[in-house]
Amino acid sequence: MIRVYLDTEFTILNSYIYKLISLALVVPSGPEFYVELTDAWEESDCSDFVKETVLPQLDLKVHGCDTVQARMLLLDFLKGLGPVEIICDAPVWDWPLLLWLAGPEGLPSNVTAGRVSSDLEFSYDGAEPPHHALEDARLLADILENRGSP
Repeated sequence: MIRVYLDTEFTILNSYIYKLISLALVVPSGPEFYVELTDAWEESDCSDFVKETVLPQLDLKVHGCDTVQARMLLLDFLKGLGPVEIICDAPVWDWPLLLWLAGPEGLPSNVTAGRVSSDLEFSYDGAEPPHHALEDARLLADILENRGSP
């Protein structure tokens, strides 16, 4: 089974009203999926932190697409991998957004949820993660694949 590392960026730290901005899936030494949504959020939905830290890193001209297109790309990417285990370090935040993007039919049958150890916080070197979904997913993959197993 292939491990796939997930990270998202979203508008605000409130699970009742947060909206997906970007989503990344990284297969270590393999393919990557990254999308920035153009129609699911507005700047007025975002916290000050997101406006200052996350939004300046976006490149909607290169990575932007609407939700329908992003959903199709996501499902095609996942189906093409075979059996996968999706791992994230913030499942309370990231997993519902992945499910939302997958849409009403849900994730493909080849996808299962993985788990990370509870001591992941101690694996970070103290530097603040970039708060860019693709870079953060790469960092998570590096930490768990090269420094310790989930």
